[in-house]
Amino acid sequence: MALLSKDQIAAADDRTWEDVDVPEWGGTVRVLGMSGTERNAYQSSLVVLGPNGSVQRMNMADQLAKLVGKSLVGEDFERLFTDKEVAALGKKNGAVLERIGQVAQRLSGLRKEDVDTAAGKSGAAPSDGSTTV
Repeated sequence: MALLSKDQIAAADDRTWEDVDVPEWGGTVRVLGMSGTERNAYQSSLVVLGPNGSVQRMNMADQLAKLVGKSLVGEDFERLFTDKEVAALGKKNGAVLERIGQVAQRLSGLRKEDVDTAAGKSGAAPSDGSTTV
């Protein structure tokens, strides 16, 4: 298989989405997997750094609403909620947010099993390719 070029990678539409029924809200929502930049921003928002740059504590305030807010999009694939509107979203039913959040985690590669796979903990067979130049 031929190696991809920078232009081919940039042109690839690799984001995934899923429509989720939410009867509690009277309809369906669209959940879009976060881009790498969005995912990093979400993860960074959960950490409070100390003066020396080390992790001081986790900031779990509205963490589920933050995740859902970054992932809910309209038909145009534009976010429905801004970061400033997350607190209002956090006031919705926690079970509903959890259900939507689970889809957002899966689509964004945030589940523990996704992280373990990315870190090579899945037991995948090693590549035959050489890393020497």
